[in-house]
Amino acid sequence: MVIWTSQFDESLAPSPQPWPERFHALLYMNLTSTRLQITDLWYDWPKGRNINIIQKQLGELLYDVEWNNGTSFYYTLGANGTCETILFEVGIPRPDWLNGATYLGTDYTDGFLCNVWEKVDFISYYEDVATKRPVRWDFYDGISTHVFAYEVGSVLPDSHVQAPAYCFSQDNNKMSFDPEILVRRNIDGLLDFDLRKLTGGP
Repeated sequence: MVIWTSQFDESLAPSPQPWPERFHALLYMNLTSTRLQITDLWYDWPKGRNINIIQKQLGELLYDVEWNNGTSFYYTLGANGTCETILFEVGIPRPDWLNGATYLGTDYTDGFLCNVWEKVDFISYYEDVATKRPVRWDFYDGISTHVFAYEVGSVLPDSHVQAPAYCFSQDNNKMSFDPEILVRRNIDGLLDFDLRKLTGGP
């Protein structure tokens, strides 16, 4: 339960730490569909890309490479590799995407005392009081994300983010969707759609 007092002066509420321009995070995600996954998140604002390498429980390894021009590639590797390209009207989340979030108070989660914010009734964000590192974030539909490792400044080599040739073939299904609709695809573990709803564009 979030600790909140009626006498709290909202003008003294802390602000969430902006995301570093570059970082790597190892995320454990519990999906509303009762499935689990581990995600390697590589955020690189200067290069305009956000990468999620997603290992679904007993499933395929999925690469999710997003670019600030609105293009996202979702692909698997190997002899039977598949690829889907999706075009959005917005780019990756800005480092300050939590600006304007409502402070709720403090709460203990995963053994850490955290400040807690809520953004547009859509996401609850937990930040360690002592270190200001993100600990957890929960979406409105029940998806829970827990941060197991957090490395500021880490960069994934460019060779790991080049989409395979079959992403650019005529057989690749290129589609353009409204991000407000695609937000529901986070049930399949595609966290980025939720974050994009909060960005309001690049």
